[in-house]
Amino acid sequence: MARGTSSYHRELATSKRVSVLAAATELFLEDGYDRTSLARIAERAGVSKATLFKQFPTKAALFEATVLAAGGTAVPEPVDVPLADFAAGLVVLGRAYAELVTRPEMTALMRTVIAESPRFPELRDRTFDFGTLPVLAALGRYLRDAHAAGVAEIDDPDTASAQFLGMIASSVFWPRLVHGTWSITSEEQEQVIEAAARTIAARYGAP
Repeated sequence: MARGTSSYHRELATSKRVSVLAAATELFLEDGYDRTSLARIAERAGVSKATLFKQFPTKAALFEATVLAAGGTAVPEPVDVPLADFAAGLVVLGRAYAELVTRPEMTALMRTVIAESPRFPELRDRTFDFGTLPVLAALGRYLRDAHAAGVAEIDDPDTASAQFLGMIASSVFWPRLVHGTWSITSEEQEQVIEAAARTIAARYGAP
């Protein structure tokens, strides 16, 4: 009986967390960080303030969770791509990353971070653990697996990952973040991803 009750409460807590994150995302995007209170989020989510405070003791912690939740989606596992074709695996993961950073909610939340963090030390000082996002975790695993398999020579996967994603973000994400009307075609985006993959493969691929 205790095991069943424990399972029920875990499911209930997960359901409430999803509701809170959905409500928080809506309000942060509608009204900004400053004008969104934890009380309003709890009301929209249909949970008590005590329940919300138990999971998210501060507004900054909740905002961080909404940003990470916006990017928390499944991505193709690198095992779906022949490990021997290092560049092809990078292309698969590069596409998943581009899909993530071009989501409207992700762009809007990151604008909020940049615009409001100077006025709110608690938001400015948050350490957003983007490495927990599925696509970034998958890229890290792929780089380590490629090194272990001998198809690439990557002593520092974090640096290689930052270089690869930086090449994509500089054309796909940052212009969109700064210029609201900026756009890139799907063909241009694919060219950016393939060029980034070829560059990383040329730099780190085993002879």
